[in-house]
Amino acid sequence: MATRPMRGRLVDGPHPITIADIAPLNQVFSDAFTERYRRDGMVGVRVPFLNPLIWRYAIEDAGTGAMLWRDERGEIAAFNVAHMSGTEGWMGPLAARPDLQGAGIGKQIVTSGIEWLRAHGATTIGLETMPRTLDNIGFYARLGFTPGALTLTLTLEAQPAERSPLLLGALTPTDRAAMVVACRDLAQRVLPGYDFTREIELTDQLAAGDTVLLWNDGALAGYALCHTAPLVEGRAREELRVLKLVLADEAEMPRMGIILADYARRSGARRVAVRVQGNYPGVFRAMVNQGARVRWSDLRMTLDGTPEVHPARGVLLSNWEI
Repeated sequence: MATRPMRGRLVDGPHPITIADIAPLNQVFSDAFTERYRRDGMVGVRVPFLNPLIWRYAIEDAGTGAMLWRDERGEIAAFNVAHMSGTEGWMGPLAARPDLQGAGIGKQIVTSGIEWLRAHGATTIGLETMPRTLDNIGFYARLGFTPGALTLTLTLEAQPAERSPLLLGALTPTDRAAMVVACRDLAQRVLPGYDFTREIELTDQLAAGDTVLLWNDGALAGYALCHTAPLVEGRAREELRVLKLVLADEAEMPRMGIILADYARRSGARRVAVRVQGNYPGVFRAMVNQGARVRWSDLRMTLDGTPEVHPARGVLLSNWEI
């Protein structure tokens, strides 16, 4: 455990994040990102609290990678939630309290996240930040991160399909367990080293959403891990969010878009949001052709020496935000 002075104040950590920390984490999260927007000229924006269920998912998904730092009063000074999906490692959310920013704690929490991911075998280490936030890009660049492609959030309006989507949660326990293995095997075939089993099982356990299954000629051709739980505390369910999407063949994307839009309708959401990495222009074009709208952009950055890899065939979209 490290203890460092920050502008005359002691900050120590990392400590493990627990469920009991969610309320104060929400406050630091909201304050830090509201201040970030203010610095970017968006003075009237107030970042809301996240849904406690989403925090619980993030914390349990990260395990010991969920870390926080405390000040001399025992209050949360900063946090970093580092995740592993097989050999893929990424950090988010992470933030330092506004009154401590610029004092070195940001470097400390990012470095700790990198060390944790390296120790757990990550060959890709990345994060996402807002492309207009030059301070953040420069900060991460000084720590060894290099900008890559944009991630564009696209949304399709909810609408019915001819057939109901096949959902992992609708299967019997035995069939569900076998299907989780099939999802793992498909991800490994598309991109060796990647494994979303923990995320799939945790989503099911917390009832945060479900996994949509795509079949072709009696075999699993793709899946999309989706969250139906509202992202923001106290908000209605407006958007189905796709966290992970795997396809054996990119040509299946239009069919996946149809069943995702149908699942959004059945779950009570108005639309489905898919975060498409810029390395998949075919997926982007397929969604635009189906009527998708571009809603948001993020900049993907990876640590030097731990680049993101992409499949020679097929699709693997991995959201680096909760």
